[in-house]
Amino acid sequence: MLTLLIYPSAFGLFSGSPFCVKAAYLLEASGQQWQRSDLLDPRRMPHRKLPVLRTPERLMPDSDAIRGWLETRGADFDQGLSDLQKGQSRALIRMAEDHLYFQLVMDRWGNDEVWPVLRETFFSGVPRLIRGPITKSVRKSVLRGLDMQGVSRFSQAERLERVENDLTAISAFLWHSPFLMGSTPSSADYSVAPMLAAMAATPVKTSLQQRIANDRLLTDYVARMDQAFDLK
Repeated sequence: MLTLLIYPSAFGLFSGSPFCVKAAYLLEASGQQWQRSDLLDPRRMPHRKLPVLRTPERLMPDSDAIRGWLETRGADFDQGLSDLQKGQSRALIRMAEDHLYFQLVMDRWGNDEVWPVLRETFFSGVPRLIRGPITKSVRKSVLRGLDMQGVSRFSQAERLERVENDLTAISAFLWHSPFLMGSTPSSADYSVAPMLAAMAATPVKTSLQQRIANDRLLTDYVARMDQAFDLK
């Protein structure tokens, strides 16, 4: 049986990482038999991050690589979509994973009100005596990465404006169908829905959290994904 190595549940979600939720959606949609295994420290994993799929042959890192591996075994996550829709799907995936994701990380790691909750949730396995200095160093490294990526250089108002443009694009698809590409979930949903769910689940009422949580169109969409894939 395949084993998906992921970050544990957090903030009421299947996993604290939207990429881990994405990988679980892909496995469910593929029809493969699989089980979860929770990790807190991915440093010994390929790429030093999660999710990782343990197959009979190897450890397969990265949710996109996991998708590719499943597709070589017959999975079709965009069945029935036109070439245009597949192109739109890829663009939505990149928007969610390479833009919205960094807004989420900034909201989690860069917000001084969220950080204490995040620290106690994500680093519960670190002995309390040394948790403070270790997590301070990790947070500093994450914030340095956000500065290099660029998201932390914008004001909060500027970040929310950029997010709004993405949400407008996502909503345009959802006005026409229950899922992004039609009546059933496809690959774009496996990336976008977990990102929105993670934003809405932030344990402090930040502006970004409230923007998602108060949007009925988006929250209903996330709920439909939860119903379509009853992740345990």
